[in-house]
This record gives sequence, C-alpha cells and structure tokens, in this order.
Amino acid sequence: MTTPSPVARREDLAQARRVVVKVGSSSLTTAAGGLDASRLDALVDVLARRRLGGGDVVLVSSGAIAAGLAPLGLRKRPRDLASQQAAASVGQGLLLAEYTRAFARAGLTVGQVLLTAEDVVRRTHYGNAQRTLERLLGLGVVPVVNENDTVATHEIRFGDNDRLAALVAHLVRADALVLLSDVDALYDAPPSTPGARRIATVRGPEDLSGVTVGSAGAAGVGTGGMSTKVEAAAIAVAAGVPTLVTSATLAHDALSGVDVGTWFALPTARRARRSTRQLWLAHAAAPAGRLVLDDGAVRAVRANRSSLLPAGVVGVSGRFRAGDPVDLVDGNGHALARGLVNYSSEELPDMLGRSTRELARQWGPAYEREVVHRDHLVLLGR
Repeated sequence: MTTPSPVARREDLAQARRVVVKVGSSSLTTAAGGLDASRLDALVDVLARRRLGGGDVVLVSSGAIAAGLAPLGLRKRPRDLASQQAAASVGQGLLLAEYTRAFARAGLTVGQVLLTAEDVVRRTHYGNAQRTLERLLGLGVVPVVNENDTVATHEIRFGDNDRLAALVAHLVRADALVLLSDVDALYDAPPSTPGARRIATVRGPEDLSGVTVGSAGAAGVGTGGMSTKVEAAAIAVAAGVPTLVTSATLAHDALSGVDVGTWFALPTARRARRSTRQLWLAHAAAPAGRLVLDDGAVRAVRANRSSLLPAGVVGVSGRFRAGDPVDLVDGNGHALARGLVNYSSEELPDMLGRSTRELARQWGPAYEREVVHRDHLVLLGR
C-alpha cells in the first residue's frame, strides 16, 4: 500500500501522489435532473490529466439518484427511501456509462465501487474494499465510488457522499481529499451577502467560531451542503488527511495547488489516527438508541476507555439489534460515547445492573460478554 506523501499546504496538492476527489450532484446535473455531459467532461479532463501524469485518483461521485429522475419521470428528488433506491438503480448505470465514455477519451478505464456503511466498519468487508481499491489503482484504473443506495437503509448509511469520501480517503491512505460542489469556498457569511469573506484556511474548530454554514442548495438534487463538507473535513483531518473544499469549476486550480477554496489543515500537534470504524461511529453513524450509564460506568468509559458492562447500564431507549450503533449517555442525557451494541433492545432491559457472571449462570456463557466492547466504542467530542 502506498505511503502518504507529506501534504502540509495547499500548494503541495500539485505533487500529492494519491488524491480522493468527491463531486456533488449539483455539479454534474442539469436543472431538470439529468446528467450534464459538458460539466462531467470538464471534470474528467482534469482528473485524467492528473492520472496520466502519474498520480492516483479516486473519484467519489454523487449523481446516481439525480441521473435517475428524468428517466423515471420524477421532477424532483423523492423523499421516500424506496423511490430514492429505484432512482439510484436506474441512474447509477447511466452515471457510470458517462464516466466510462469520458475517461475513455484519454485512454483510461474506470471501475465502479459501490460501498455501504458496513463495508467500512466490518473487518472482512473493510479488507475486501481496501484490497479492491488498491488493485484497481495498481492497474491504472480510476475507481468511481458511490454509496450503494439501492441496498442502504436509513438506519445504517453514510448519510452523504462527503462523509463517504472522507472515509474512503482514510481507507486508501490518501495524501489529500478534495470536495467539489457548486460553491467555491466556505465564507464567513452566505456568499451572496455583501462583504462576505472567503475563509482561506481552517486550522481548528476555533476558526469557524460564529460561522453559520448552509445546507443543501436550492436545486434539491443532492443531500449535502457546506455543513456536510465541514463535517467531512473534520473526519478526514482526524484521519490525518488534509482537505480542500471548492467548486467543480476550480478543480484544475485546486489540484494544481492554487490559492482557491478553503483548506482544512492538519493540526500541528499530531494525534493518534482513529480507525475507520471509529471515524464512522463518531461522525457518520446514526445511533439507533441510547444507553444510560451510572456514574461508575461513566467514569470507566470516559477516563479508562473501558468496555461497557451490563452492571453499569441503568436505562435503555430506542429500538436496535445487536451490531447497531447506540449512544452512551450520562444521567443528564449527555452523550459521552458511541458504540456497537452486542445485544438487542429487547434483551437488554432484563440485564440491567447485573454482572456478566450472574447472567452467564442464568442464561449461559453467551451472556458473559460486554454490552459494548472497548474496540467498538469511540468517545464523542474529541
């Protein structure tokens, strides 16, 4: 696997060996919802030059659902999951066909990689995805990654391709992440506001203090917005991957290291990188329920990063199955951690406050295990 080259400044993007580029639906589609071939070709021209110049490029592309709207006679993005999945099923083939055509003009081959959240949190799936992407890059292929919308559920999904791109950047040990949309940078006020100033560099959360970031644009074909890009940048930076946010029309300048967009820099004091599972849990997983901890369990989880045992749980809310993400909260309802639970919401109430040894004696050795193991738990707010 490639070792990331040092990308400390946006100028270093010009020499980065491996870059993950994400493009949003609004940058690829017409107002009516169909794919805009001229916009797609312009982006592909930039990425193809990068690849032919010796750099690895992984493209995370939205647009499948948007591309499927017109063929299905839908005027806007549907709200129900089944219709979204139907549109994605139709649109994904159209989207990949356009990328295949566009990259072929430069003699390049593309490979489709559809991921679900489980592919980055379950060890065997993670390894398979990583090996596939590495092999594609080794063969000179440009991987085109998207969330597998046709099988994803509301409960366990990335939620937006910005987050997916951040996790893919970690997965392939990218040197940098570039998030492209229809907005050229993050501003200290809505860009249309007179006097709004571009935020050129973000070195930490304090640089965004008092800044309000927007949601999805008026076109209504995407799910993100500047807020998800800021969240994705936080995920990537936590994984040691600096991030640039700018518009698709500035893709060439961005990859050339020109002073465009907003650069999310790595902190000067390097912290230990979180695993992809921890990053997903902290930033992208939607908790299916909550476990209320007693004071002793709060201290054990927060200070000692210990596993959560049944004896430390005093309350359960929500409906979840074993393996689902849940929030661990204190007596005041403050979420201190998130983890993958080993028991369902039906099983847990009868286990509260009891030791694993007692549960094993009554119900068998399968119950002599943690409610949430420390390896599947991440502290929040860090």
